[in-house]
Amino acid sequence: MNTTMQSQKSNCRVVAKEVCQIKALPPLFELSKVLDKSENLSQAMDVLLIIMERNLEVIRGMVTLYSRKTGKIFIHKSIGLTSEEEQRGIYSLGEGITGQVVETNQAVIIPEIGNEPKFLNRTQSMPAKDHRHMSFICVPIARGKKVLGTISAEINCASQVFLNRVLEVLTIIATMTAHAAELFILENEERTYWISENKRLQDALKKKYRPDNIIGDSKPMREIHAMIKRIARTKTTVQILGESGVGKELVANAIHYASPRARGPFIKFNCAALPETLIESELFGHEKGAFTGAGTQRIGRFEEADRGTIFLDEIGELSLAMQTKLLRVLQERAFERVGGNRSIKVDIRIITATNKDLAAMSDEGRFREDLFYRLNVFPIMIPPLRERGSDVITLADHFVARFAKDNDKEIKRITTPALDMLMSYHWPGNVRELENVIERAAILADEHVIQAFNLPPSLQTAKASGTCVKVGLQAKLDAVAYEMIVDALKTNQGNMTHTARELGITRHTLRLRMDKLDIDYRKFRP
Repeated sequence: MNTTMQSQKSNCRVVAKEVCQIKALPPLFELSKVLDKSENLSQAMDVLLIIMERNLEVIRGMVTLYSRKTGKIFIHKSIGLTSEEEQRGIYSLGEGITGQVVETNQAVIIPEIGNEPKFLNRTQSMPAKDHRHMSFICVPIARGKKVLGTISAEINCASQVFLNRVLEVLTIIATMTAHAAELFILENEERTYWISENKRLQDALKKKYRPDNIIGDSKPMREIHAMIKRIARTKTTVQILGESGVGKELVANAIHYASPRARGPFIKFNCAALPETLIESELFGHEKGAFTGAGTQRIGRFEEADRGTIFLDEIGELSLAMQTKLLRVLQERAFERVGGNRSIKVDIRIITATNKDLAAMSDEGRFREDLFYRLNVFPIMIPPLRERGSDVITLADHFVARFAKDNDKEIKRITTPALDMLMSYHWPGNVRELENVIERAAILADEHVIQAFNLPPSLQTAKASGTCVKVGLQAKLDAVAYEMIVDALKTNQGNMTHTARELGITRHTLRLRMDKLDIDYRKFRP
């Protein structure tokens, strides 16, 4: 009886082997014809996936390729996986079963996935409860010792004989497709890398310039944040107004990268940076031979910004002649290159910025009235730093952290006298001036603290520096004593005893010093 059963099992194994081989033969022949005709990897993979699904009973299958430029193994084509699952299937060399096969150039059979700790289920395509019912096979695609990728398959648990036959068929397919895979990687790796890198950089820019990253929590800035979020979703022309240094370009960045055009180009042009004779060619481009020196055709900034956004800074510096040409672009989204007669249509959003009063310029005849109304559809006025209250301290802390990192220094805080000086200054240069002041202070700072005397002379006050009324030694000593006492009081929340102990003097001496310097400890209590 046992002999009969063993004989039947043996016959079943032989039949399984023969069925597997016979089923795979016609598609393998089709695959060989595809490769013989063009060595097109995509077509070859389509045939391969058909073989895996219809002839080898594969539930999920993957063809991965190994990029030596990035060191990553990624899914090129698959069956049984969604696009989201494919995107998750990225491995490093030696990571998981797929990474191990690429690293060792050795095929792997896992009879039961649930018993293999190296199986990562990186794609998350299979619930953990199903692991014990599935087998996994992975073979390398290689040219000699150079591994180009893998072919892997998940199938319902089967006998070792059947798994071996599937392995044999996949190995044959991997050998047949290796040359096509190598050609594909050579032709597409560089392009794929730069597409991926471009997407990564765009995502980084979108994250960097999102409206919430514009520093400031004062009421005027909260209103700016709300306006940016509201206008970003539209195609409306935006005009950003404000003094020099308030961050108009930062707002323009936030509008673009929060908009549906974020994947498109963001072209910046300063209208005051070039003489009038060059601005037209720079904005609209020119044809070959349009003027002396125009040896080749050149695409202008408007054309570069197609399907994206163009930011025209210092718009008030444009001449009346250029304003006329800009008006047509605003009205029709069309223009001609210099020296050309073909009208070029563009799909662009226009954002402008200026620190001038365009309405007054329009009344004086220095700015076209019709252009002013075209630009002024949605004006955003950025408040000067002196009107933003505590944003000065928030911005100062941000710049301290940045410049400390840039200069490889540890700066923990800004002293109270220094903060008082920052808050009392009128900041004619706005955020740009504050940034320069903090950069200087971060370089000069010692003992991990920015002191009042680290700030430039333009910010020094009589009380902090003693330079306005008296310039003697006693005045300097009083200024240093004032700063140290105020700083210690702030640290100890106005507690006189703890402050005196920190300064190394008696409470009585501290009281005399505070009376002399007109310091009230009650201001520092919670």
